[in-house]
Amino acid sequence: MHNYNAKALALHKKFHGKLSIESKVDLDSKEALSIAYTPGVAQVCKAISKDKKLAREYTIKRNTIAIVSDGSAILGLGNLGPLAAIPVMEGKAALFKKFANVDAFPICLDTQDAEEIIKTVKYIAPIFGGINLEDISAPRCFEIEKRLRKELDIPVFHDDQHGTAIVVLAGLINALNVRGTKNEPRIVVNGAGAAGISITDLLLKNGFKDITVCDSKGVIHESRIGLNSQKRLIAKKTNSHSLRGLLKDAIAEADIFIGVSAKNVLTESMVRSMNQNPIIFAMANPDPEILPDNALRAGALIAATGRSDYPNQINNVIAFPGVFRGALDNQIRDITDSMLIKAAKNLAHCVTKPSKNNILPKPFDSQSVRAVARAMR
Repeated sequence: MHNYNAKALALHKKFHGKLSIESKVDLDSKEALSIAYTPGVAQVCKAISKDKKLAREYTIKRNTIAIVSDGSAILGLGNLGPLAAIPVMEGKAALFKKFANVDAFPICLDTQDAEEIIKTVKYIAPIFGGINLEDISAPRCFEIEKRLRKELDIPVFHDDQHGTAIVVLAGLINALNVRGTKNEPRIVVNGAGAAGISITDLLLKNGFKDITVCDSKGVIHESRIGLNSQKRLIAKKTNSHSLRGLLKDAIAEADIFIGVSAKNVLTESMVRSMNQNPIIFAMANPDPEILPDNALRAGALIAATGRSDYPNQINNVIAFPGVFRGALDNQIRDITDSMLIKAAKNLAHCVTKPSKNNILPKPFDSQSVRAVARAMR
């Protein structure tokens, strides 16, 4: 394991962030200036005013998205605010460009009021071809995405929800192939924020039936008081065994653990209580629910994390660039569940020979973007 903290601070200080803006055209003569700006640009303005669809042909709208955050759920660090969100959103923008040639710009909002966020995104939407919501805490993120998808005519995608769900489903498909599971696997999802709820929903829609969801207070079930609206909905669709208690009670005799929660909440003894050859997806960032070495020592067949310094990295970067590449190219307005499932299956198929240490494509595998983009139709 490497310590990248000092290097990260040094890099960001040296370059003052990771992004810059440059012109696509050379402004090196009076004629060039007249064509790109005044008087020539007036003709372009008049053309768009007569036919708004031409904005996609004549401006950056065709290939530009906004990465919108309020800084309320940054990585696994929590509510650090909009300024602290900038490095992450800059990083996402750099990844969009690197892996899918999508131009993306970070928009970090100084409000955590859902209505204000919705209003602001609608105001800035004209210049963008899509909206990527990022690091907005649950349950507000669900309402924000739902409203914006309904009220905008461009695709809106919350990566913490759907990007995570795509990659988890892809990894699970290959992990189960390696394990050779024939019976319906028992799945425990620990964490009921944006990622946990969306992972559970996509797994259910893909046909998995035996899922129990836990949060910091334990098993989510219909009789539990104090559940928010999203947890009440998920309680109706999960926990077919009517389990109660804490994570340790839910994990006994389970086949799969999917963690999007907090570091060190899964112990070796819990892994030993699972069925033989369990699959462990411990994705809390930057520190997982259990270290892979500990999970494997306790009997896990496959251990995956969100980190790049261990095998089986479950990273959204193999999903979200392709989602927007396909959405922009195909002028998709709504990104549907069927598209997400198809994207996950396409990603899984990118790994020709899955193994215990190789269940997902690597971030620098260029076929990932193409595979996901093909699903956005």
